[in-house]
Amino acid sequence: MEYRIDRRSGVPAFQQIVQQTKQALRLGVLVPGDRLPTAKDVAETSAVNPNTTLKAYRELEREGLVEPRPGLGTFVRRTLGRPETGTDSPLYGELMAWMSKAAEAGLEQEDVAALVASALEKQYAPGATAATGARTTRSTGE
Repeated sequence: MEYRIDRRSGVPAFQQIVQQTKQALRLGVLVPGDRLPTAKDVAETSAVNPNTTLKAYRELEREGLVEPRPGLGTFVRRTLGRPETGTDSPLYGELMAWMSKAAEAGLEQEDVAALVASALEKQYAPGATAATGARTTRSTGE
């Protein structure tokens, strides 16, 4: 696993490491038993202070996702992945097809990111229904 730190994002490097690790756990790139790169390795490849990586790993440990093994490294304890989230799932294939259509329509990465963020907010907003993303309304009886 190699971390990509975007210094212009405004997101602290340790949070980017946590987010990228969780994404790898969701996609099945990392599975229980896998060893994470050492803080020294991350420092060399990503130009971050080793303490930044250690802070990220402590957060992941606090969440029960990884465990340090003294003298051996930090290992994945549990996954976040589900069969529906893997890159071999039908949903991933549909998403890639949609991404191809978006690119063919001339949308740039930032356009696609904005559309996806908007759809995520609508779909997963409090009170949204799972199937449509529409908000549910409660009758007040008035």
